[in-house]
Amino acid sequence: MKKFITLSFLSFIMFSFTTDSNSNIDDIIIGLRNGNADQVAKYFDNTVEITLPEKSNSYSKSQGGLILTDFFTNNNVKGFDVIHRGENAGSQYCIGTLHTRTASYRTTLFMKLKGDKQALQEIRFENR
Repeated sequence: MKKFITLSFLSFIMFSFTTDSNSNIDDIIIGLRNGNADQVAKYFDNTVEITLPEKSNSYSKSQGGLILTDFFTNNNVKGFDVIHRGENAGSQYCIGTLHTRTASYRTTLFMKLKGDKQALQEIRFENR
């Protein structure tokens, strides 16, 4: 009985950590689907690499939020479809398609474990 309780407790702890790290990328995906730049930007690292069809640069967290807000506003986001997502050595990534009023963009997210949280380090929007 002791073994069962210990095993159950350890499974619960491991599941809790797995769920928390995946919830960050899930929140970002929801933000992309809704065109909510603030929801995405709250996961930005201190500096974030943003690639748009017309420009690419590294921005501070606050600058990146403004760039993303401007992009979403000018393109009127209609939705986001996940194509693939995965994890590698504590880092997470997601590849999908951002649908807007005028175009669709291949979108790539790269997150890295910083301390005990995942931080969004790079987001790319490329013409399809």
